[in-house]
Amino acid sequence: MGQPQPRTQSARQRVAFHLRVIRAERRISQEQLAEAAGLHRTFVGAVEREERNISIDNLERIAAALSVDVSFLVSPVVPRS
Repeated sequence: MGQPQPRTQSARQRVAFHLRVIRAERRISQEQLAEAAGLHRTFVGAVEREERNISIDNLERIAAALSVDVSFLVSPVVPRS
């Protein structure tokens, strides 16, 4: 038998994960990110908690505020070894 396949993560989960990691690494608050992206802090928090879908437009705004490509925010989460 082959190795068990890892559970596929939804785009919502991947975006939430990457946002939390980037914010933690850069030591910026949800409020600071929201302000830089022109969004509300509660929206950013809901996206990070996987409670809200995010539009492509808002994803682009967040990516621009973080100076990352949109594709990074939806990229698969690779476990660190």
